[in-house]
Amino acid sequence: MKIKNLFYILILSIIISSCKKDSPVVPFDAANQSLLDDAILIEYLQTHYLNDADGGIWTITNGETPLMDQVSVQEITNNEVDYKLYYLKQSDGVSFAPTRADSVLTTYTGMLLDSTVFDSSASIIWLSLTRVIDGWSYGFTNFMGGTKIKNTDESFYYENYGKGILFIPSGLAYGNFPQSTIPENSPLVFQITLQDVNESDDDNDGISSTLEDLDGDGNVKNDDTDGDLIPNYLDVDDDGDGILTKDEDANGNGNFFDDDDDGDEIPNFLDKDN
Repeated sequence: MKIKNLFYILILSIIISSCKKDSPVVPFDAANQSLLDDAILIEYLQTHYLNDADGGIWTITNGETPLMDQVSVQEITNNEVDYKLYYLKQSDGVSFAPTRADSVLTTYTGMLLDSTVFDSSASIIWLSLTRVIDGWSYGFTNFMGGTKIKNTDESFYYENYGKGILFIPSGLAYGNFPQSTIPENSPLVFQITLQDVNESDDDNDGISSTLEDLDGDGNVKNDDTDGDLIPNYLDVDDDGDGILTKDEDANGNGNFFDDDDDGDEIPNFLDKDN
């Protein structure tokens, strides 16, 4: 009897396996998902408002001003897909805006469109915009930092900093990869502050990550001089010549772009044959 059962189980396994092999794998359509996300975000923005009393986002019930009337749109092309990121400025900030390679001092609350909070930080925290979702790296560039005020006891706080809300399509967040409490293809809402900005040097080579965007397209992750699959902003030897980038400032003036030992108009730190 047991042998007979095992036989049927084996046949069933073969059938299931064959069905799986015959089922076509449908590639994920990021462009179509972007259109779906935009429709979902527009509906959300048309049916919700910012409650000035408590700073929360509520469903419109009595003719309140919809978020759609208050937001600006940032059109973004990322990995050859077009997206629309919506943002609402509650305050601009007064210092300067970060690039997508800088670090930001922020507080934030992240929510799903059903108001489920999945992450937050009420205390200020430094985060590199090269290590967060794309919606952050793009969205934060629309704000500026504040003014740092030092107390006599060496503690400090910030005034007049940037503050607002980012409404991010899933393709600039986690896409079709679900996270612990974030379903796949979920547009996200982040209430943020931008208290300060710092130029990052992710690989500590003496060159700010912003300056390692050699093609000037705003994306430091696609600049790889030596082709070792490590982008320059993370590569301690950008040209792969065996000399650390930090040691290629020959005249010691802190400017790596004016050192060119062989006169070929290629700075030493990018020139394997110098």
